Amino acid sequence: MLLALLFVVLFALIVLGVPVAIALAGSSLVFLLLDGHVPSVVVAHRMINGVDSFPLLAVPFFILAGNLMNTAGITERIFDFAKSMVGWMRGGLGHVNIGASVIFAGMSGAAVADAGGLGAIEIKAMRDAKYDPGFSVGITAASSTIGPIIPPSLPMVIYGVVAGASIGQLFAAGFLPGLLMALALMVMVAIYARRRGYPRDQAFSLSGFGRSFLRAFLALLTPVIIVGGILTGAFTPTEAAIAACAWAMFLGTVVYRTLTWRRFLRVSMDTIETTAVVLFIVGAAAIFAWILTSNRVPEHFAGLILSVSENWIVVLLLINLILLVVGCFMETVAAITILVPVLLPVAEKVGIDPVHFGVILVLNLMIGLLTPPVGMVLYVLSRVSKVPFERCVTATLPFLVPLFLVLVLVTFVPAITMWLPTLIYR
Repeated sequence: MLLALLFVVLFALIVLGVPVAIALAGSSLVFLLLDGHVPSVVVAHRMINGVDSFPLLAVPFFILAGNLMNTAGITERIFDFAKSMVGWMRGGLGHVNIGASVIFAGMSGAAVADAGGLGAIEIKAMRDAKYDPGFSVGITAASSTIGPIIPPSLPMVIYGVVAGASIGQLFAAGFLPGLLMALALMVMVAIYARRRGYPRDQAFSLSGFGRSFLRAFLALLTPVIIVGGILTGAFTPTEAAIAACAWAMFLGTVVYRTLTWRRFLRVSMDTIETTAVVLFIVGAAAIFAWILTSNRVPEHFAGLILSVSENWIVVLLLINLILLVVGCFMETVAAITILVPVLLPVAEKVGIDPVHFGVILVLNLMIGLLTPPVGMVLYVLSRVSKVPFERCVTATLPFLVPLFLVLVLVTFVPAITMWLPTLIYR
């Protein structure tokens, strides 16, 4: 009865528009007060334990790195390089949008950072080139979900902490699925371009490509430093995030000289605010997850799922449906912290590797960022593009098709995810 009340209070608070962290902590506190067997001080202890993790130090540094790159003009150089590389294709700026997201994915690891930073540049360029506003918003929203799949990835860090999985293996596991997402979206853009008669935005020029490459060369070294350092064992994911910040500051202050102290102060305050929100959610979700675990909800849920079928294909299909529904209503970090203790044991019982499951979970929740009512990427792009939120939703729907196809492949063809981690780490 009390567990039912826990979920009722949680969803009631979310529906009323209460911030998700307060909804999680508040519903947990109501449960503990009514239960009467646990001192209320446990709430504080569990919140502290939830954020007391060395890998979580990567979160503020990756957020800071993404903000620094947006502020220092690094994203503009990446966009220009992507334009010179694939802008010659029919519907060129749509392909540029995807290519720039793939490159930026190796720097920020956050979909919202991609949408807020690159998105503003991409939508303006597509609007100036007379592309349909709906198409511009749709492809920008869909391509931004590549960021947390290709390493580095903030959701992968959170998942690794909660699941006790290797963050290095998770980063390696996301590389091929991220490229597959980019390829699927480029096919979708090609279909749109042919049907709507979108032009080739520019002719390919070897000299122009060379100039844009040289201009963006130092910025392009960022993912090489981050991913290469992690895969070679030169530093941990947390140290990689610090290295990314140091490199972004070096480029912004010494090389490009676009990062002033005033801008740096603003970026720092934005990073502090975002980090505080993320860690507050992690701490609040830790209490909620502890209540579920201590009341053996994961065991009961596993029994319920396995009573339907013990076939791994059926189990993964059910888990995907659960994740897609949850992704529509819950913020990514909170969803990971709450769902992993419940769903991971079920996946492991049918032989699913925790690293493979992590990629499936994050990909599902990234699709959730494109679906109302809690589609954070859609809200960001609506503000950036000045397109009504409802129009953003309808424009993004067709681009969910290639993402769903990739989700099916990643879920039921484990080799796509596990080939690279097996090659490097096992």
